Amino acid sequence: MRRVIVIVGLFTLLNACDTTIVKSSFKALNGAVWEKDEVVEFTISELDSTTRYDVYINVRNDNSFAYNNLFLIAELASPEGTIQKDTLEYEMANADGSWLGKGYGSIKENRLWYKENIIFPAGGAYTLRFTHAMRKNGNVEGIERLEGITDVGYEIVISKQ
Repeated sequence: MRRVIVIVGLFTLLNACDTTIVKSSFKALNGAVWEKDEVVEFTISELDSTTRYDVYINVRNDNSFAYNNLFLIAELASPEGTIQKDTLEYEMANADGSWLGKGYGSIKENRLWYKENIIFPAGGAYTLRFTHAMRKNGNVEGIERLEGITDVGYEIVISKQ
């Protein structure tokens, strides 16, 4: 019986690992506050130029995040200097205020779609940058100190398409 439990546990552990993840990283924000001008930046290299990838933005928030949505500016810079810049909006909570992310306790992690089925054709280092673009209704100026975002990261996986 013990042998069966060990085999089932090992099988479960091996199947739980997502072998398609190529790169993944997080950066913690000081005091769970994202300053208006703070750029979260990642350098990504050693990607296969013949493989198609999906790119996700990973955001962790706690209960002090006071908004239903999250607006981000994302930039992907190639080694040649070409920059793709996108303004993105993500829903972070249900209409009843419950968080959409996964996790137990007060921290929720959201895996947010960014790019789908893309190729990184040039060899060298790519740079991925994120800033928040949150504003209160009726205000032109952005929120100076966005509270409740604890970590920002990315994940690159091999596309299944």
